[in-house]
Amino acid sequence: MIDPLFVSAFIMGLIGSGHCIAMCGGIASSLQLATDKSRPLQYSIAYNIGRAGSYMFAGALVAGISSHFATQNHLLALTLALLSGLFMILVGLYIMRLGASLQWLESLGKTLIWQHLIKLNRFIMPINSLPKAMAYGALWGWLPCGLVYSALTWAMSSSNAYDGALVMLFFALGTFPAMLSMGMGAQVLHKLLNHPWARIALGSILIWYGIYLLIIATDKLVH
Repeated sequence: MIDPLFVSAFIMGLIGSGHCIAMCGGIASSLQLATDKSRPLQYSIAYNIGRAGSYMFAGALVAGISSHFATQNHLLALTLALLSGLFMILVGLYIMRLGASLQWLESLGKTLIWQHLIKLNRFIMPINSLPKAMAYGALWGWLPCGLVYSALTWAMSSSNAYDGALVMLFFALGTFPAMLSMGMGAQVLHKLLNHPWARIALGSILIWYGIYLLIIATDKLVH
């Protein structure tokens, strides 16, 4: 039986696909312009596999560190659970575009990580092979993204590094349909997911789920 956390991570990626298109759609589209025109799907798949690989590595890293300390501190484990619920609500507001709820986190990621990693881009270009497309995706998997960072808070609440990696894998799989369609030039999904009413509906789902997680974590804290 699949862990409900993995299913939730997949749904989060699927619901947040509109944001993924906004953040990475241009990158995926430019990838097609810079690669072999006869194999657009293969290059797009390779790019997204690389992106998923970076997500999994990050998930394993944060889960491995947090689980080590959480097993020794019950309060820390509950704090991580509360953090997951809080970030879920922030993601919902972010997707609904009701406020810059996660821009501060993206700015922090840009300063601490992205401005250094982007320099590696010169070793990958031009993208003239599938391994290079995968490496390109792996690099851009570290692009500062509030949605990804929020998914990582779920990975942090995992019991071990392996489960943390799986959380991020399922999250990545949820984003695949939108990202693959963008890589192939489709615009219908982009317009649908970024429609104001669609953003409100999808964001509301995440907010209510975040509230549910907070209730569960609070109940454990009280009892």
